[in-house]
Amino acid sequence: MSAQPRISGDKQPQAGSPGRRERARTGILVVIAIIATVFAVLNRDSVKVHWIVGSGRAPLIVVIVVSLLIGVVFTHFAERRAGKRR
Repeated sequence: MSAQPRISGDKQPQAGSPGRRERARTGILVVIAIIATVFAVLNRDSVKVHWIVGSGRAPLIVVIVVSLLIGVVFTHFAERRAGKRR
């Protein structure tokens, strides 16, 4: 077996070194994590939450995250149901 000759303009990524895309993705994820952390720290205040049967107090960030998760679950099931109709 002979090795393929390298063309001078041909760049191959070295094993173990992240490419430009991975570095950019990592940088964006770090920025998002920092923003999420600052958002959580700024929303620690306790708020009154009215449930269907009663009410209680919870940190605002918990209310926001729970609302987000409920929205994601509802969206997932709505998209699955719409996909079955097609």
